[in-house]
Order: sequence, then structure tokens, then C-alpha cells
Amino acid sequence: MEAQVAMRSSPRDPLPLLSPALAREFAPLHKRALGTAVGLALGMSVSIVTAFHVIVQPANALDVGLLSHYFLGYSVSWQGIVVGFLWGFVTGFATGWFVGFARNFMVTAWLLVIRTKANLAQPFLDDLG
Repeated sequence: MEAQVAMRSSPRDPLPLLSPALAREFAPLHKRALGTAVGLALGMSVSIVTAFHVIVQPANALDVGLLSHYFLGYSVSWQGIVVGFLWGFVTGFATGWFVGFARNFMVTAWLLVIRTKANLAQPFLDDLG
């Protein structure tokens, strides 16, 4: 038998019981952790691509030097590997943090709408009399 997880949105609301799987689905994302993970992934990707272009110097490859238009101080060089990692991390962190924020906001808004519809469907003052 699965244990029930109680989630409460405010002190006056009834205590809805959710299964642990459902509670995990509606749990908020940790914005800083998601930002760090995406930042590290993007920073490492830019560094690896830059290192590949510095070492191998492929003839028919895309021009990675175009990143210098977006990342201040970036170039296809050994110094560019470090600068590319830093800019990639900053860009990835901001993207991951915003995605986590937007997801948390949308789930919270959706749950508010669902809860409001459920509360409006309940009888109101019908049993008085």
C-alpha cells in the first residue's frame, strides 16, 4: 500500500491527499540547480567545440568565430576556450533558471485554476435553511 502525501496550499484549504508519484510531478523545480546544470553543459559544449577547432582546424566546418559577436572576448584560440566556457555557463545558467521559473509559474497557475474550478463546483450555502 502506497503512503499518501499531504499537500496544503493554504491553512484554510482542505488537505488533499496525493500519491507520491503525483506529488513529485507537481513539485517545483530547483531553479538554481537547473541553471547550473544547463550552464555547465553549455559551457563545456562551447569549450569542446572551440578546442576541437583550435587543435584540428577543420577546413569545411562552420565558422565558430561568429560566437565572438555574442560573447565579448571570445575567439577561436586557447584563451577562447576559457572565455567560451564562462560565457556558455552564464548563458546556460540564465536559460536554465528562466526555464525553471517559467515551469514553476505555469504549474502553480494551472493548479490554481484547477483548484478554483473545483471549489466553484462545490455547493455554496445550498444546505442552509
